[in-house]
Amino acid sequence: MKSVPKLDRYILLKYLKTFLMAMALIIVIVITFDVSEKLDDFLGGHAPLGEIVFRYYLNFIPGFVNLYSPLFIFISVIFFTSKMAGNTEIIAILGSGISYRRLMRPYFYGSAIVALIVLFFGNFVIPVNNRSLAQFEGDYIHTRKQNYFSNIHFQAKQGTQVYAESFDAQTLRVNQFHRDVYDDQYQLVDRISCSSIQYDTLTGKWDCLDFVHRTIDGNREHLSRSGQSQRNLGITPDDFNWADDDITTMNSVELYHYIVREKMRGSTTVVAAKIELYQRLLNPLAIIVMTFIGLGVSSRKTRGGIGVHLAVGITLAFGFIVFMKVSTVYAIFGTLNPFVAVLLPQAFFGVIAAVMIRTAPK
Repeated sequence: MKSVPKLDRYILLKYLKTFLMAMALIIVIVITFDVSEKLDDFLGGHAPLGEIVFRYYLNFIPGFVNLYSPLFIFISVIFFTSKMAGNTEIIAILGSGISYRRLMRPYFYGSAIVALIVLFFGNFVIPVNNRSLAQFEGDYIHTRKQNYFSNIHFQAKQGTQVYAESFDAQTLRVNQFHRDVYDDQYQLVDRISCSSIQYDTLTGKWDCLDFVHRTIDGNREHLSRSGQSQRNLGITPDDFNWADDDITTMNSVELYHYIVREKMRGSTTVVAAKIELYQRLLNPLAIIVMTFIGLGVSSRKTRGGIGVHLAVGITLAFGFIVFMKVSTVYAIFGTLNPFVAVLLPQAFFGVIAAVMIRTAPK
């Protein structure tokens, strides 16, 4: 029995070393293609070499690894396990009295370690990297930012609806502004209308032009007008600048509060934000699922060797990726619940992993 922990260390070391090696090789290839594709943008934006290396690629690499880590893990497991099966190491391990279930333990340890790292990075580190990437691209690649938004409608708070024809983020000016307040019975009790409002950064109030304030109390109505006045409308320019919110730059705590706020506002971005949050929380499970699918495929000694294992494995991996994309599309444009859309591919391929492990030669 003393040999079992040694076997765990042997497989776990192979698991992590092969994963790091596969990841390093793929990153080199990806960076090579990315440099060739973005070289004109870097030169056109006069981006310094230090900024490209330390601000762009050092922030780009963790996000890429985090996104494709299940695929890297899958290829790694197939590669080193197929090699072990080809050298009859798997047969020797099982023949020594160690059960197949016990053989799975170091694979689980390895996948759990990587999944926990991916969970932490995906929820708290990658958003910070994405923020730096967005700033770099804003400085050197996409130097023109959207400053003008039209046909705006949102709920500022419970029972308060805001409408505007347009908003200029550069001048902080809103045209054709309307704010309606409703009571618990959804009856209009207060309405403010202005031909334009402009935010005063010193006072934190709005300079209103053609201000009209209408209050309704049952059958009684009060109307007041003013050509120009300064008012506190209970909103800020950030409430209009909705298009600048990038959910990939928020950590999971910020993203949760963003979902709560946008749900209250009636925003259409809630579904995409929920999918982003659920993917960060549940996608690390894909590493464990793909590990055991890889083990189930590659622990069989076949005549084609690693080539057959890779062909079957890569087909399953891309099937998993396609399933994930299709389910998220149905959640965004259809009626599928975002949580179900993220969990469904993992559950489906989890069942495939369980079947393959159960039917593997033991």
